[in-house]
Amino acid sequence: MSVLKLYEYPDEVLRQKCVRVSKVDDELRRFLDDMLETMYVDKGCGLAAPQVGITKRIIVLDPNPSDEDLSLRRPMYLVNPEIIWKSEETVLFNEGCLSLPDQRAEVERYEKVRVRYIDYNGQEQEILADDLLAIILQHEIDHLDGILYIDHLSRLKRTRLLHKLAKFREGKAEKKE
Repeated sequence: MSVLKLYEYPDEVLRQKCVRVSKVDDELRRFLDDMLETMYVDKGCGLAAPQVGITKRIIVLDPNPSDEDLSLRRPMYLVNPEIIWKSEETVLFNEGCLSLPDQRAEVERYEKVRVRYIDYNGQEQEILADDLLAIILQHEIDHLDGILYIDHLSRLKRTRLLHKLAKFREGKAEKKE
């Protein structure tokens, strides 16, 4: 496995609508493994293909990406995921994103979702998700449609967050010098 390059906002690849995958084969499984490795290295709980520069409908996630006890990890690989049902109830969650480093904001999401997808072995699956898993699924599936969590914020909150991101990057650049 290898760690892939992570694309950050405002890279245009993050705004592209992804295309469906036609088949799950060994090459795709290697890519899925590389995505998962990248997600763990970057301390995320989800990663979508456009975040590593590939505009295909692929996500990986782990609602428990524990570094201390690897047996607690629960990785999931989802090819062509689609939300086929959403609850009427919503929840607020303080979200972050590997493509907007060191930034967080409260986002309203559906409390429960049912997602249809193709798994690592090419089999069609469905999952009814709630809690953190439902939030991760919605966040990552948004990426496949070129939507970032900041798009769910008011203009004022988004502007403030992007200003903080710019300051964070300036500070990071100064430390390198």
